[in-house]
Amino acid sequence: MQLTPFCLMLSCLRISPDRSQFSRYDTISLNCEDQLNSTGWKVKRKTLEGGIRPCSSGWGTASSGSTCIIGNIYPSDSGVYWCESADGQQTNGVNITITDRTVILESPALPVAQGAAVTLHCKAEMNPPGHEFHFYKDDRHVGSSSTGEMTIHSVSKSDEGLYKCSTAEGVESASSWVAVNASLSNSTSGSPVSPVSVFRLISHLLVGIPYLLSTILLGLIYRDKMKEAQRVAEKRRSNKVIMEIIV
Repeated sequence: MQLTPFCLMLSCLRISPDRSQFSRYDTISLNCEDQLNSTGWKVKRKTLEGGIRPCSSGWGTASSGSTCIIGNIYPSDSGVYWCESADGQQTNGVNITITDRTVILESPALPVAQGAAVTLHCKAEMNPPGHEFHFYKDDRHVGSSSTGEMTIHSVSKSDEGLYKCSTAEGVESASSWVAVNASLSNSTSGSPVSPVSVFRLISHLLVGIPYLLSTILLGLIYRDKMKEAQRVAEKRRSNKVIMEIIV
């Protein structure tokens, strides 16, 4: 799948495999990524009933670092997932759907950058050769394919919407939202600035700048002392030469 997923500047929830729909009994890996702190984050979920629980509290298994593994998933595992730090900061939320349907649509779980190429995959349990698949956006037919794939070569904000697919017999997948981040281009791998991200970045800079300035200051002081020592040594050598000439 050719796409440019987007996360918050410093922290992000990533899903492997990278899609928002899964079949019953699949396995999902949820990983909290933070460029400045790889620990201290926990995967949390909002259940269909509305309750919020962290990984390993009745669902999922916490792995190394801030990773949560969900094996043998069920439709009841559907919901919104995100990462949360000890001080309450939250990453992007991802809506995951687990379905019993025989047809699923594989679409990116995270928003994609404007201008990227995105391929949607329609998969059916029974897929005879030459089988026709149909793709829909907001319940409007947008394309058909015998391979089960539809590629949007340069996505724009107008491509954002609710997608689903179906077989020629009319068996449909569940719908998934495909988000497009218009603030990014295909050649840009950065992320949009959020207030939380800016605050965290500034805080780290404020901590690091004093150390940098003190190191530069000590270096300048050391350089001046070395120059002064050299001048004193040269003056002593000059005085010694003069005394030897006088003698």
